[in-house]
Amino acid sequence: MRYALIVLISVCCFGVVSQSQTADELIAKNIQARGGMEKLKAIKTLRMTGKFEGGGGFTASVGQENARPDLIRENFTLQGMTAIQAYDGSTGWQIQPFGGKKDPELMGEDDLRDLLLDADFDGPLVDYKEKGSTVEYLGHDVVDGDDALRLKVTLKNGDIIYDYLDPDTFIEIRRDIQQFIRGSQRDRVIGLGSYKPVAGVMYPFSISQGPKNHPDAQTTTVQKMEANVPIDPADFALPASLRTEEKKSGIVGIH
Repeated sequence: MRYALIVLISVCCFGVVSQSQTADELIAKNIQARGGMEKLKAIKTLRMTGKFEGGGGFTASVGQENARPDLIRENFTLQGMTAIQAYDGSTGWQIQPFGGKKDPELMGEDDLRDLLLDADFDGPLVDYKEKGSTVEYLGHDVVDGDDALRLKVTLKNGDIIYDYLDPDTFIEIRRDIQQFIRGSQRDRVIGLGSYKPVAGVMYPFSISQGPKNHPDAQTTTVQKMEANVPIDPADFALPASLRTEEKKSGIVGIH
C-alpha cells in the first residue's frame, strides 16, 4: 500500500512538472535544437531543389528560393512546363501553364495564404510575438503512435497551426494547419522528417502533406539545399506586365 502510494505521488509529480513547461520554454528548446538563434539569423538566403511525388505515382521537379525577411519563389516543373508562385514582400504573383495560362497573374489573398507560410523564413515559432501570433502549450499528444508536445500557434490573420515537437529532441515533426476562408475551414497536415544540417541549422529533407485522412498524399524529398547563396532580387519581383495591372486595379499588397 505504501509502495503504491509512492508510485502514485511520483506519477502525479511527473505530470505537474511536464505540464509546467511553458510555450516559450519549449520554443527556446526548439530553437536551440535547430542550431541556435545566432546561426538561424546568420542565414539570409536559402535555395532548395527536390523531387515531388504525388498521387497516381507521378513525379515532378521542384525548387524554392527564400530571402529575408519574407521573399519567396517556388517552381514546379512537369513535362517540360514550369509553374511559378512568388511573393515580393507585398504582392503575390504566379504563372500557371498547366491551366493554359502562360502569362503572369496576381494571386488572390486566399491562394496566397499557403505561400506566405512557406515565406516565413524561420518558421512560425521564431519571433512569433513580433509577427503578431500567439502560442499556447496544449500538453502531450500522439503522432503516428509516438509521444509529442503540442503547441497551438494562432497567426495574425486568425489561421491556426498545431505544431508538434519530438519530446526528446524538441524538433518539429508535424504541423496541422487550419485556415478559415470565406466562412469555411480548410485543413491539411504537414509531416517533417529526415533533418540534416545546412550552415549549422537543422532543416527537414522529407516533407509530406495532404488532408487529415491522407496526410502523406504528396511528398517532397529535398535533394539539395544551400544557404547564403546569391539570389537575384528580380526572381521575386512582380513582372512588369503586372505592375501596371496592380496600379490600375488598386490592389493593396498583403503584409
